Order: sequence, then structure tokens, then C-alpha cells
Amino acid sequence: MNHYPLLERIHEPADLKQLPVEQLPDLALEMRSYLVKTLAPIGGHLGAGLGVIELTIALHYLFNSPEDQIVWDVGHQAYPHKILTGRLAGMPTIRQYGGLSGFTNRKESPHDPFGAGHASTSISAAYGMAYGRDLQGRDNHVIAVIGDGALTGGMAFEALNHAGGNDNRLLVILNDNEMSIAPNVGAMSSYLARIISGKQYTNAKDVARRVLEKLPGALDAAKRLEEHVKGMIVPGTLFEEMGFRYIGPVDGHNFDHLLPTLKNCQNLDGPILLHVLTRKGLGFSPAEEDPETWHGLGPYDPATGKPYKKTDQPPSYTEVFAETLADLADEDERITAITAAMPGGTGLSLFQRRHPERCIDVGIAEQHAVTFAGGLAVAGLKPVVAIYSTFLQRAYDQIIHDICIQNLPVVFCMDRAGIVGADGATHTGMFDIAYLRCLPNMTIMAPKDEQELRDMLLTALSLDAPVAIRYPRGNGYGVKLRPPARLEAGKAEIMEQGEDGLVIAIGSRVRDALEAVEDCRRHDGRAFSLINLRFIKPLDRATIHSLLRPGKPLVIIEEGVAQGGIGERIIADAAASGWHGPVRHLAMPDAFPEHGSQAEILRDLGLDAAAIRTTLSELVHG
Repeated sequence: MNHYPLLERIHEPADLKQLPVEQLPDLALEMRSYLVKTLAPIGGHLGAGLGVIELTIALHYLFNSPEDQIVWDVGHQAYPHKILTGRLAGMPTIRQYGGLSGFTNRKESPHDPFGAGHASTSISAAYGMAYGRDLQGRDNHVIAVIGDGALTGGMAFEALNHAGGNDNRLLVILNDNEMSIAPNVGAMSSYLARIISGKQYTNAKDVARRVLEKLPGALDAAKRLEEHVKGMIVPGTLFEEMGFRYIGPVDGHNFDHLLPTLKNCQNLDGPILLHVLTRKGLGFSPAEEDPETWHGLGPYDPATGKPYKKTDQPPSYTEVFAETLADLADEDERITAITAAMPGGTGLSLFQRRHPERCIDVGIAEQHAVTFAGGLAVAGLKPVVAIYSTFLQRAYDQIIHDICIQNLPVVFCMDRAGIVGADGATHTGMFDIAYLRCLPNMTIMAPKDEQELRDMLLTALSLDAPVAIRYPRGNGYGVKLRPPARLEAGKAEIMEQGEDGLVIAIGSRVRDALEAVEDCRRHDGRAFSLINLRFIKPLDRATIHSLLRPGKPLVIIEEGVAQGGIGERIIADAAASGWHGPVRHLAMPDAFPEHGSQAEILRDLGLDAAAIRTTLSELVHG
């Protein structure tokens, strides 16, 4: 750490305040260097953090966390915040098993007043804190920092509408690093921001309001004139109309602009929106040139920016999905793809290159994505909504009300189903089986490998009804791919047959279950039947019941929550049929998982091949 003399002196925000203003740019340089080098061997969310270093320093330099509460939207832009709030030594462990969370986390630090891994929540949370503060007569500041991408989420505007309609003191900082909201960047706009946030301007405005209120019609005319003038020089009319005092745009990498503007904001009452312009990935040219890739990635060479990739890896499920969908779209012009601001993460960037007119990115607006897909279906198209399992939760009412009730043929391709690894609880796709299998008209599938994913995608597009396909994060098994073939709807696959019990595995757990069953046959001489369920709904009861043996064990393995999982239904059906015998339901417990590698978490949850094998041995030997 001896290369970071300023950074080493900061163990809490109070230490930062001891630095003279003139040293803050040097501190920012040290933080950039530290982040680039520290994340190189482990990966993480680098680009967003690099873009908010000066803003983070300025906030902690002027405000008093944790008394003043700073809410970071999503949390992936909070790495500099973690560094300045006592977590510098832990940064090499971020997103690693037993290490720091990759997002803000209330359990981790009192400087994280609100945890988040999903976008567009910060303004709602911060306004709740501000409202609660005022009800209890406290006087601390509450600040929400939200990126321009997150502002595409409808929830952010719901919060702006609510907060803007009241006079509680709240500072919302719009970290604008991509959208062209404000073309007028430079000295003049920064000067205007400082003037508009200053006491002289606001006091003069208040005096003028009191005078004009006494003249019929004059106040309305003055407001229209002011908005007309401000609308020509600053892009804040929308926020002003929602009840916020708009300030900006401000150069988010210039302390001479940031510090006086933030200082002025401290002295203002009511809801304020400060518009800060930043550059994602600033200071590391690979991240500046390709901000989407460098939003979050694995290990890389800090000197060149080239990612370290293992050679000869099979393609990921994401890649197989995208290639297959693009191939199918070559043959069927009705196929369209929808993403909610995740074209890279879901693989749809590939589809977009081949079928740009049929790939629609709706922004961080999952509810709209689902209902929009319903509209496409009504128009006669075949919409495929590519979305992470954890993000589909945000559109549950739309799935029910707009898709399932009307039985519309929308295909939901749920990437990152099950354990996701380093992103932890906020991104774990652990609930989709439970929240989807209770919906009428819904078909749910889970592939055992990448070829079966191809088959299921073709099958889903052939069904005239809502369909969900869940598949895991990471690489496939390297199976030889063939053209996709339609599966018989609702039909399971028998992979092994035996008289010593029945094992039923779902999706990502099938390969590990097969390994355990084969190992049990070799070492214990016991032959279990093994079913690859394929279809979670409709359930293939006939195949299951044909392989149940009275008094022999039944084992169900699923990478999702036990409560509401398909295992509950299978066990209930078996009991209703008159079957009896030992039962083991291997699934995720009623708790949120910690972060770590997928292998580590699956091991801890007892869902990997070794744990399945142990379960079978216990059943065999009684």
C-alpha cells in the first residue's frame, strides 16, 4: 500500500476532511490506480466506480456520514464509497467468498444506510428516510445518487413525483454518464449551476415571489418567463415541473465545480436535483472506450485491460441462447427479442447485430418490457423476453395480469436462474420456480445442458401460450450441438432405471445428480432411477409414478427455494397416490445465500454432486 500515501491515511470519512482541498485531485488519482490494480485479479464492477470517484470524495468531504445518509442506487457505483468508509483493507476480497459485498449492505457498514442490487430504488428509499427524519424532528441530510440508466426505471419517477409534491429536504444527485440530457457542458453551465444553487439567487427568487403574489397574474407570468429562460440554458424543466429545484449540469470530475455547488445544496430546503456529468471508466482507457463491457467483468490485465480467459471453455448458456434465437429468427421473421437494459448480459447484443430492427431495449423497465411483449404477441409476433431471473420478479403483476390471464404466447428466457455466485443475494435466481409454477397457463422448462436449451427454445416458440425457460449462469458442458428439435410438451426424460429408489433432478442439478447416481451404483451396488424433469409445469406425473417403488427412497433436487418449489408438489402427489418411503428434498433453505463462487455456495447448500452422493449413501445404509 506504500504507493498510496493519501489513501493509507483515510480510515473513515473524518480522516478525509483533514486533507486540504488542493490534495483531493491527487487522492482521486490514487483511488483510480488502486481500484484498477485491486480488481484486476478478481474482477468486479470497475467502470461505474471509476466514474464517481470525485463525486464520492466531494460528498464525504462535505457531508457527515453516517449521520448524513448517502443512498447509492444499485450499489455497483459504491466501491469508492466503501474505500472511504473504512473498508479499504477488505477491497481485495470484494465479491469473494467471505469477503465484502459487491453492493451496499446494511450488515456490512453503518455507512450503508440502504442495501441495493437492483436499479431505481434509491430515490424512494432516500425519500422515506427524509420523511421519517422530519417526523422524528431530526436534521440530518439524506442524499440519493442515481445513474442516468437507472432513471429509465418507472419507480424512480414515481419517487420523484411523490417527493417533488412535498417540501421535505432531499438531495437527489443524477450521475449522468451516458444520456445526452445536457449538451451544454463547460464553464458557463457550471457557473450557472453555482449561481442557481447560491443564496443570492434563491433569496432574490423568494423575495420576487412574495412581491408578485400580490399582483394578479404576475406570478404565473414570471414563472413562465423564468422557465423559458432556464429551459434555454439548462435542461431541468422536467424536474422543476415535478417540484424539484434543478441545479446543473456540473462537471462531476472537477472539484472546483463540485464542492461549492454541493456546499450550496447543503443550505437549501425542499427537494433538490443536482445534475452531475461524469465519464464511466474515467482514468482507465479500456473502460472509457467500452463502458458496457467494463461495467462488470472477470479478472483482467491491469496494464492492457485484456481479460484473462480460460482457454477451451465450452460456450456459456447465455451464448447458446443468443446464437439459437438468432438462428431461429433467420427462419421466422415474427421472432422479436426484448431486453431491459441488459443486451450484453443476456446475450442479445449478438441477436441485435443480426436482427437490429427486431431487438428492443426498453431500458431498466421490466414491467414495461413484459406488457410491451404482450402487445407484440397481440400484433402477431413471437416475443422473447430475455431477462435475469431476479429481475423478472419486478414484473410479477404484469406476468399475471397482462400475459397469463390473456394466455399470450410470450417466452421468458430467465438467465442466471439459481445460484449466481459473486453478486450474492440480490441477484440469486432462487424464487422463479415458486412464483411461476402457481400461474395458470404458464409452461416452465429447465434444460440439463446447452443442447436441451436449444430444444426448449424451439419448443417454447411453437407453443401458443406463456412459457418460461430457466437456465444457469456460466458455461455449458461442451456437448456436441445439433439443430434444435421440438420436445414433447410436459414429458420428462428417464436417464437411469433401477429398483433402489428414484432421484428427480431439475435443470442445472441433473448432471450432478447423474454423477452421484452412477457413483452410488459403482461403490454401493445400488441402482437408482434418475429423471431429468425437463418440464416443471406441466408435471409428468405418469413417468414419476411409474418409477416410484413402495418403501424405496424418493430424492428431489432443485436449485431454487424449497418452499413453493416443485419438490413440494412431487412429494404431495406421491403421497396422494399411496406411495410411502423415505423422502429427501434437496433445495435452497428459507434464507438468502451469501456471495462467493457458484461452486462454493452450492457446496454450502448441499446441492453439489458430493452432497447428493452423501444423501444417497445415507439412504442406502439407513
